[in-house]
Amino acid sequence: MALCVVLLCALVGVLLGQEQISIEECCKDGQKRGNDNQDCASLPLISGSDTCRIVQEQCCVTVLEDNMCTTGINMAKDQGACDSLFTNTCEIKTTKMCCDCCLLGKAAQENGIPCDHNLSVGYQCGLVSRACCVAGASDNQTAPTSQTELLNQDDNKENGDNAVPNDQCNGKCAHHCVGNDTCSCFKGYKLKPDGKSCEDINECLLGASNCRSGERCINTEGSFRCQREVSCGTGYELTDNNNCKDIDECETGIHNCGPEFECQNTQGSFRCLPKVKCGVGFIQDALGNCIDINECVTQTGPCHRGQVCINTVGSYTCQRNSVNCGRGYHLNEEGTRCIDIDECKGPEQVCAGHGCINLLGSYRCECEPGYNFNSISRVCEDVNECRHYPGRLCAHKCENTLGSYKCSCTTGFKLAADGRNCDDLNECESKPCSQECANVYGSYQCYCRRGYQLSDIDGMTCEDIDECALPTGGHICSYRCHNTPGSFHCSCPTSGYTLAVNGRSCQDIDECLTGRHTCTENQSCFNVQGGFRCLSFECPSNYRRVGETRCERLLCNESVECLTMPLRITYYYLTFPTNIPVFTNIFRMGPSHTVPGDDIQIAITSGNDGAFFKTEQMPTGGVMSVAKLISKPQDFDLSLELRLRRYGSVTTYLAKVLVFVTQEEPRVPYNPLLE
Repeated sequence: MALCVVLLCALVGVLLGQEQISIEECCKDGQKRGNDNQDCASLPLISGSDTCRIVQEQCCVTVLEDNMCTTGINMAKDQGACDSLFTNTCEIKTTKMCCDCCLLGKAAQENGIPCDHNLSVGYQCGLVSRACCVAGASDNQTAPTSQTELLNQDDNKENGDNAVPNDQCNGKCAHHCVGNDTCSCFKGYKLKPDGKSCEDINECLLGASNCRSGERCINTEGSFRCQREVSCGTGYELTDNNNCKDIDECETGIHNCGPEFECQNTQGSFRCLPKVKCGVGFIQDALGNCIDINECVTQTGPCHRGQVCINTVGSYTCQRNSVNCGRGYHLNEEGTRCIDIDECKGPEQVCAGHGCINLLGSYRCECEPGYNFNSISRVCEDVNECRHYPGRLCAHKCENTLGSYKCSCTTGFKLAADGRNCDDLNECESKPCSQECANVYGSYQCYCRRGYQLSDIDGMTCEDIDECALPTGGHICSYRCHNTPGSFHCSCPTSGYTLAVNGRSCQDIDECLTGRHTCTENQSCFNVQGGFRCLSFECPSNYRRVGETRCERLLCNESVECLTMPLRITYYYLTFPTNIPVFTNIFRMGPSHTVPGDDIQIAITSGNDGAFFKTEQMPTGGVMSVAKLISKPQDFDLSLELRLRRYGSVTTYLAKVLVFVTQEEPRVPYNPLLE
């Protein structure tokens, strides 16, 4: 041992000689960096010595572990739970271990369990658990202990030499001011990072205790104490000097002796002695009751030969041997012989309503149908016919009754006249369905008439089918669909249309043909989709009317202005619905015959407001087509001019085209709320 000390001192001397940095300084540097939460595995070295590096790193790790453990203990004390510590890292594991172990110590203190329990939870966990247990017990005290007061006095004395008045630090130090605005702490405490507050040093976690082998270190506020490692065992308690003392259960009142017993203390235990002593012929049980001793059984031959032992309370008697009759017999009046007992005539009805036949020394019951005689219990027992003859008595269900059985049927059937078979029940007779009912074997089926469907809820009620609301309902009627119970009907606009023979489509009414128009005699009626137009025209001056739709120019008498006027003016009437496709040809115009060398030009000269129409040259004339979509109903009065150059002369023809664009076939969306 001395050699090891010499070598260690030599090593320290070498380190101090080479680096001039002591091991204490290496440790202080590691502790400082640990308080700054630096990575202990990659600390900047303050010396080239491996020993200093190891001391520096280990002191740093110890501070970090101490801080992490302190965080866990504070969380257990403040929050009473460790649920927020979920991250699976080494640091969090240490914090959670100390938190959990502190909760274990607090639970032991609250449940009255000794703080030095022997649970195999590990050395460090055991230290934390005991520390929190002892701290919890001390928190419940109303006044500080004398030991704490003495400790503070010792600390004051120990630190008094170096302490300076607090006013030099402006009163910011929790314990002592050492000058230069620097604070220090009492023994057993360490300065917090804020430089003024102090916190307890856990000497047990740091290994700074001087507990002997077999003793356990328990941290206290500002100090620690040593406690015996192995408990004293049941019936003993540990004294302040770590000795085991017998617990007098009788004096402390922690025994379980009943009111009929007296407690007698023994080393490590106690005994319960009965207060009442039993007399001769009795024995005392565990509850202190006096129980009679059957001497006829416990003793061998208590009576003389030829005598019978009869037990009495607290004693016994001996009687001369008499005649013993077996079961079913009894002594006659003289007591000389055994005669048969007629059980059938006794006050007890041994066969309980069944026939009884007396036998020598016994009896037998004549059981009613549906019962069997049990020779052991000697009673008539009901026969469960349903179990003895399964499937042979009833067609559906068999239910046992006393002495018999009864049959029943499943749903949809009724019991037949023979009481065993089941006939189909015609449920339709009770009219369970709202419309039509079809009886089937063991059940029934509801169905509905056309235009109705069976309810998905009860399967019996018929609900109207709203044909108008079906996915294809919008195409059933061309204009409007009306739902009716079990059916539907279609309708058309109130004017201009009538319902077709198929009952679904709407046909335009030709007011001109049926005479329902309001045109005068000077007007001509022109039918359009959903209505009509009253038309009339007058030929311009210098024209004469030819037929119903044409005006021809009179002779010009070599008037140049007259020759430039159209040779013929023809009126045309067109009608088509809105949204007609673009580029649809609606009018064609050209000479009745063509001659080689003809030059034909066609153009819209008026009425094409909005440019809905356009013209296109053709070899034999020209066509007019839709230039853009016409989305709403409107009328157009178009003038279409054709210029024909033939043999050097130009002839003009004018077509007056009246276009009536009507609303395409109307359709009203179905709304059941309007029906």
